Amino acid sequence: MKLTVVGGGSTYTPELIDGFARLRDTLPVEELVLVDPAAERLELVGGLARRIFARQGHPGRIVTTDDLDAGVDGADAVLLQLRVGGQAARERDETWPLECGCIGQETTGAGGLAKALRTVPVVLDIAERVRRANPRAWIIDFTNPVGIVTRALLQAGHRAVGLCNVAIGFQRKFAALLGASPADVHLAHVGLNHLTWETGVRLGGPEGENVLPKLLAEHGDAIAGDLRLPRALLDRLGVIPSYYLRYYYDHDEVVRELRTKPSRAAEVAAMERELLTMYGDPALDEKPALLAKRGGAYYSEAAVDLAAALLGGGGSPYQVVNTLNRGTLPFLPDDAVIEVQAAVGPSGPVPLPVPEPDPLFAGLVANVTAYEDLALEAALRGGRDRVFRALLSHPLIGQYAYAETLTDRLVAHNREHLAWA
Repeated sequence: MKLTVVGGGSTYTPELIDGFARLRDTLPVEELVLVDPAAERLELVGGLARRIFARQGHPGRIVTTDDLDAGVDGADAVLLQLRVGGQAARERDETWPLECGCIGQETTGAGGLAKALRTVPVVLDIAERVRRANPRAWIIDFTNPVGIVTRALLQAGHRAVGLCNVAIGFQRKFAALLGASPADVHLAHVGLNHLTWETGVRLGGPEGENVLPKLLAEHGDAIAGDLRLPRALLDRLGVIPSYYLRYYYDHDEVVRELRTKPSRAAEVAAMERELLTMYGDPALDEKPALLAKRGGAYYSEAAVDLAAALLGGGGSPYQVVNTLNRGTLPFLPDDAVIEVQAAVGPSGPVPLPVPEPDPLFAGLVANVTAYEDLALEAALRGGRDRVFRALLSHPLIGQYAYAETLTDRLVAHNREHLAWA
């Protein structure tokens, strides 16, 4: 089995390598190719990756290259974890929206749109080259904004599934609180990427006992603290929202906070410099503890599980993924990309049936889906008016004066990545 990671020079990659090494019985990788144009970073990450495999006795071969076509040739699955524009672009995404009093974040709001515009054309080019190399290869997208990128891939006819670590993070947290095995915790996870709610937590599978009321009653304070939302709000909702919902439920307070502290991008950039220094130590042969603060917790377990299921070698029968709606949420188009529990196998994911969500959640999901439609149109076809329409439609923006100003700033800050600008 050959797997390729595009963006293999990312500081995330040792987390992924650690998962491949530990879970080799689930996903027996014979050749792992790390592709990245940043040669110096790739050399550091690749060296650590080989040492991790060696320490854990993994027999697989790790190859590093800056040649995308060679890297994806014959690959059974290709994982995408790239960041077009690097941390410098992320820094801008997180700052210029704040000048208009809007959320500055790399996947949500105006910053998220900027990232989509930079990313979608690049990902589609990569996917076409994967298709030429092996039309049966699966593409697993971990590149944000996952929902929009996955929809672009599926709309272009690629064998693609989107992956996010929010659900597996909740699964692990709830399992610890319940004293259960993570494999026994099944989430009723509903919504869009970075816009989801846990409407049920079942033990033993999709038909198991719903212990969400027990979790809220006994651990509501701890869960609310992690989400930085009031416990009373969770009790009134009766569900557990993703931490990304704080951008919607507490928008003005979040903007105030973001204006008074260094950006997350600046923190991550400093962390990456330290991590890369660590990766260059020839004595290091395991992922360092600092990597846990970088983000992407449990990414490796989720990626291994998904790849194993898609390639027919195992993996959990039910997994939270980003895939086509196909009637699962009846108020959305069939070709919308949703994030839900699905039965996953070699033919791809099939969403499990879900009860129709409360209008309180469904209305926001429908609104953001409409924004994602317009965002994808802007990414594929370009043009200032399309950018404006997407920004005006976003529930975190919504005012024409903000949309006008944000359009100007988005284009100005991303001109080098926009072929039409």
